[in-house]
Amino acid sequence: MPSEALDLSRLRPVLPSPLQPVEDERFARHGVRLLLKRDDLIHPDLPGNKWRKLSPNLRDAAGRTVLTFGGAYSNHLRATAAAGRLLGFPTVGVVRGEELAGRPLNPSLAQCAADGMTLHFVDRATYRAKGDPEVLAGLRRLFGECCVVPEGGSNALAAQGCAELGRELRGRADAVAVACGTGGTLAGLAAGLAPGQRALGVPVLRGGFLGDAVRGLQEEAFGGPAGAWSLDERFHFGGYARTTPALHAFADDFEQRHGLPVERLYVAKLLYALTELAGEGAFAPGTAVAAVVTGSPQGASDSSR
Repeated sequence: MPSEALDLSRLRPVLPSPLQPVEDERFARHGVRLLLKRDDLIHPDLPGNKWRKLSPNLRDAAGRTVLTFGGAYSNHLRATAAAGRLLGFPTVGVVRGEELAGRPLNPSLAQCAADGMTLHFVDRATYRAKGDPEVLAGLRRLFGECCVVPEGGSNALAAQGCAELGRELRGRADAVAVACGTGGTLAGLAAGLAPGQRALGVPVLRGGFLGDAVRGLQEEAFGGPAGAWSLDERFHFGGYARTTPALHAFADDFEQRHGLPVERLYVAKLLYALTELAGEGAFAPGTAVAAVVTGSPQGASDSSR
């Protein structure tokens, strides 16, 4: 593997990502200033937290095969496959749903395959056990020695990569909010912020498990708790991939107000949550709140953030 294949800078990521002020009377009337951290503009194939979480894992893989996990519409799988194509290393995607193996590939998986990813379909029980040593050993027997990246890319390296997001926002906002799936982005974001800043996570899944996940990632990545963060569990709209007419109406309105295409499964829930929190008086007058835009509508079916 040529050493230049691991030079991620040749992909020309837009870093630091832009921070854009938004004039919105729903915030302004409470004395709150809304900013959008446009991580969706970092790279067309590895947007948002995909770049921040994957890039340190790819450097660690050093050209070895990268094996990772995802659902049938996972943006994480697509981003990993795209990185393999762009940088010239092999990729394997372990896909939840053994029954999909005999069906035509959906557009998401077809793109993974077109980018050179080997797709391996497993039943749901095996997928749930994907972290078990026996399951991982079986995958290594099938595909050889490889660098295993967890579903959503959330591990210690990913959290360390996302700390740069926090560092980019030092002194730029009082609170920084991000939609959460697996917790890696929030774990790193909070660690990178300066003292006095705080991070807010808006889980898009039900279950109340995310706090433990974030604490575990911070322990692994930073040796213990890092930065001030909290979660607001009220805005999952029924759980992952669940939406309501009210959420779509909100997103449509936000798009019309501000000319920003709003991804529905993560970003819309985040912006809705912040609008509600501003109305509840959760932010003191004079507060600057930055919302991290982690994806675009083209990635609306991602299952792993």
